Parts: sequence; structure tokens; C-alpha cells
Amino acid sequence: MRNRSAVLLVMTTVFFMLTGILSAQTPVSNQPLAATSETTVPVIVNGEAQKIPAFENPDEWIRHDLWVETEFDTDGNGKPDRMHVDVTRPKQTDTEGLKLPVIYESSPYFAGTGTTEKKYFWDVRQELNASPAAHSHPSPIERRGKRPVISSSLTRTWVPLGFIVIHSSAPGTGLSQGCPTVGTRIEALAPKAVIDWLNGRAKGYTTPDGDEEVKAYWTTGKVGMTGTSYNGTIPFAAATTGVEGLEAIIPVSPNNSYYHYYRSNGLVRSPGGYLGEDVDVLYDFIHSNPDNCAYCDSIVRDGEMAQGQDRIKGDYNDFWARRDLMTYIKPFKAAILMAHGFNDWNVMISHSSRFINVLREQGVPVQVYFHQGGHGGDPPLPMMNRWFTRYLFGIQNGVENDPKAWIVREGDDRLKPTPYADFPNPQASFVDFFLTAGAPVNGNLVTAKGPKQPKETLTDNYSFTGNVLAQAESTNHRLMYLSPVLKQPVHISGTISITIRVSSSKPAANLTVWLVELPWNSARDAKITDNIITRGWADLQNNTSLTESSPLKPGRFYDMTFELEPDDQIIPAGKQIGLMIFSSDREFTLQPEPGTKLTVDLNGTSVRIPVVGGANAIK
Repeated sequence: MRNRSAVLLVMTTVFFMLTGILSAQTPVSNQPLAATSETTVPVIVNGEAQKIPAFENPDEWIRHDLWVETEFDTDGNGKPDRMHVDVTRPKQTDTEGLKLPVIYESSPYFAGTGTTEKKYFWDVRQELNASPAAHSHPSPIERRGKRPVISSSLTRTWVPLGFIVIHSSAPGTGLSQGCPTVGTRIEALAPKAVIDWLNGRAKGYTTPDGDEEVKAYWTTGKVGMTGTSYNGTIPFAAATTGVEGLEAIIPVSPNNSYYHYYRSNGLVRSPGGYLGEDVDVLYDFIHSNPDNCAYCDSIVRDGEMAQGQDRIKGDYNDFWARRDLMTYIKPFKAAILMAHGFNDWNVMISHSSRFINVLREQGVPVQVYFHQGGHGGDPPLPMMNRWFTRYLFGIQNGVENDPKAWIVREGDDRLKPTPYADFPNPQASFVDFFLTAGAPVNGNLVTAKGPKQPKETLTDNYSFTGNVLAQAESTNHRLMYLSPVLKQPVHISGTISITIRVSSSKPAANLTVWLVELPWNSARDAKITDNIITRGWADLQNNTSLTESSPLKPGRFYDMTFELEPDDQIIPAGKQIGLMIFSSDREFTLQPEPGTKLTVDLNGTSVRIPVVGGANAIK
């Protein structure tokens, strides 16, 4: 981080009439309050907001809740749905008339979640192209949590630094009205309504059904959003509305496309750790407001979701397009600091990386913080502080001139990222690798295409996990191709793609591709993901189109090109890069009966890897 000269931010103080619902813990007068002769002001040093002693005591914070009226009615009662919002702010916003910017987090999880028992998940033991067996749904859970505080997840960090913190429960969760719709525009319009209320464009009320209004007189109207996973998706969704006042977001591991979460290149695929989950299962998991349960279940879950999610084909359709934020990206203008882990196999890193260039082309300030871990992982607090200080307080701290990418290197402290000019690394260029035969042991991965190669066949068997297949010296359940032993470290940065020519013995087959680092590190402290460079999955039936699939003709060869998950990893000298091709992935895909044979034409198959330094770096 670069140092900046100290800057003192002086906030204007004004008179306000206090209205709204108040915490029983914090009595406040309903009479106009005059500013004192000396006001407490946020202080910025070296481009970062500093802790203010007068803001540090939680017992002196004002806490209250309210309901913000939206522009939609999802529960069919003929009235606009209202979102439950809590507010935590320094008392000086009343006693001194101080106006401050807002840090905002919204979530479907604040009121608790449903069961994760596998009996409510889809059964993945099924044949491909077949109708899945019906699955049961749990009863809605009871609400959890007490008013007026929905959450305290951000308060101790940001209130002492001079920000107001608010939280809201997503539609159909907690005390927020409506139905959960999982990824539709409703999840963008709900936080938009809250931001509109903060800027005087929408109405807030003291109760979910009353008409006594609450005004957000204590804010400048400038809002920053953050959160992890689903809580990181919502800021991104809000930003796609282009709502005035949302200045900056820091989404951590956001799910920006439910197609990419539950499908992959035409294939029905589960997120890592949630085998058999789909959109309707997630609906059950988050639905925690039982007020209109029968209507929501009937219209949303058993209606639109049941008809649109399609667990037979896995094609991209209108249902998925409505749940892909790329569909709505043009109004996006909030400065974005993206955070994600390269080994996040729940919400994979492509959810973030696929937006980098698109947003920059729209003129949006974009910075990324990527680490080598799994799901979650906030950027270092100073980095977040600089981002929000720049865009919420308006301090010219030069953060937009900092390196575009901060990447945590292997083995480094997650809070000590290495700066790079960008991601992917601008010094990376693609290197094509070709395959030479070797099944059932290992073939070779080479950079020069040699003489014609024979075809090689594998037999599908979901009983074996990918890590077991990767470590096998010999097996007919996968094909493995190894690079020469690396003479020097190789830095991979970007998105790897494979072009494959393959035939199937059946009309449908799973196709899985892993890139691994060998020899496999099976030491006590090593994780399976320590050995995985990246992975990808595809349905050969979608070899020409993501929106239309056609059954395969057994024995006929098909060409397909698809991407694996992006990565930035340095492979140490002495290791080998392995390309592993197999069929069903026990941890991610459907599990048909073993026996399907995939035959790979090596002459029509290659993998393209972005390497820093290009071909010269792998000699």
C-alpha cells in the first residue's frame, strides 16, 4: 500500500428533526436537535479512516429498525413488499447533527437457515438424460433473532471508523416480506429500495404494515456494500441496477450466476460440498418468513423453479439468464474491489473473474484481491478501508492508481498479498500442449505436436474420487498426460481451456477435466486442493451450443472446447503438470451406472495454458 499525506475531513453539521423507531436501549428526543459548538468529525490519515474514540463505545450507539417499501409484490397480497432493516450509528448523528456514509450488508441468512439433511437434496444416483426422482421439501424454519438488531457483523469494525452500518434481511427471510426467488431481479431491487430510502427516494416505516414513516436524516446518502457468498452476491446485484448512492462494493466470493453455480457447460453439476443441491433446495434453505409460505412455495418453488431449472438437460435457458448478473451488467457503475479464492470449489472464481474486463470496458474502477484458499476471505482491512474511504468519504487517496491485482502467493499470509499489474498477469501468454499416448498408465504433455497418436479409452466409474484417480499408477478409469519435470518454477495466470475430440458409448456422458500438480502431496497437513491446479466439467451433448443439446451417437467423435476455472499459481521446479480426463466426478456430477466408455482422439485434443513468460518459461 502506498502512503498518502494526512487529510482531515470536516463534515458539515445541520439541524434535524428525529423521526423513526428507536431502540429501547437508546432513548432519543423527538424534538429538533441543535448542533453543538464542537462536532466530532471523521479523520483520515494516509488515505484511511481512523478510529474515533467518541464512536468506539457500543453502549452509546443508536440502534433501531424499520421496514423499507420496495417496488415489487412477490407474495401476492396486493401490497409492495417491505424489507426489514436495522441501523447502527454513532450518537453524534443525533446530538451533533452529524451526517455519515453507510456500510451496508444484506443477507438471506440473518434469521437462520433451513436443514442441510441430504434427504431434502436431489438424488445424484441417476442415469443421464433421465427424469430425476422426486425429492421432498422441509417445513419452513422458525424465525431467529430479536429486534431491533438483525446482525452485528460489521458494526465493531466500521462504526468506530466513522461509518453508519445497516443490515437488511433478503425478501422472504426473517422479518422481510415477500418470497425468496434465488437470483432474480427481486434480489437486486430489494437492496436498491434500501439505498433509495437512504437517499430520500423511497419510504421507510416503523412497522411492517403501518404508515408512520422513518427518515434517514443522518446519512450523506453515499453507500458501500460488502458481504461474503450470498451476502456478496447481493451487493453485485444491487450495483447492476445503477442505483444512485451506491458508490462502492466489496463482494467476497459472490455467486454472480446460478447457472455457473449449478451447471457447467451444459452439465448438471453441484457446487463443491453440496452434492445434489439445486435452486429449489437453496430456496428451502433460506426461506425463513412463513407468513406467505403456501403462496411462495406454490408460485415460486413448485412453479417457476420446478419448470425452469431442468435437471435433465442442463442447458442454459431463460430461467438461468434471469439469474445471471451478466444479463444486467450495463447500468453497473459502483467501484468494485473483488475478493475470491482460487481454491473455492463452492462458488468458483469464474463468478468474479468473468466480469473483470466487462466492467473495465464500462469505465468502472476495478481492483481484485485473490488468494490461494477456499470459500470466503476478506481483503486486508486497510485495503477495504482505503476503498471505502476513497468512494464514500470522497478522499482522493489514489486507490484507483494502486496495482489492479493483489494476489496471495502460495504459503504466504493471506493478509499479505503480492501486487501485480493486473489479473491475468499481463506477462502471461498461451502455450499449447499436445498429448501422446500412455494409457492405462501416463501419457505425455508436450509443446510440439508429434506423429499421429492412437485413440485412448477410459471407463466411467463414479466410485472413484478424482484425487484417487490422480494418484493411481495405472487405471482404466481415467487418462493422464504429464509434462516433463519442471526445471524452473512455472507461473500460470489466467484461464486454461481444453479442446477435446471424444466419442461416447452411450447417448450421454459426464466429461471431467482436472489439471493437477504431481507427484501428489499426501503429507499430513496437505489438502487435496493443494494438488489441484484447476478443474472443469462439460456435457458433450452441448458441443455446439450451450442453449441446445442433442443426444450423442455412440461411437461418433465430437469436438468441444471449454474453459476450466481461472487460476494464478506457481508450480515449483521438480514437479510435473498433469492433465487428467475422466467421466463422472464423484464430488460434483450426477452418478450414472458405471460402464460408459469415452474414447479420446489424441490428435484432436490439446490444452491451452497461460504461462507467465510464455513457452520460454517451460523449457
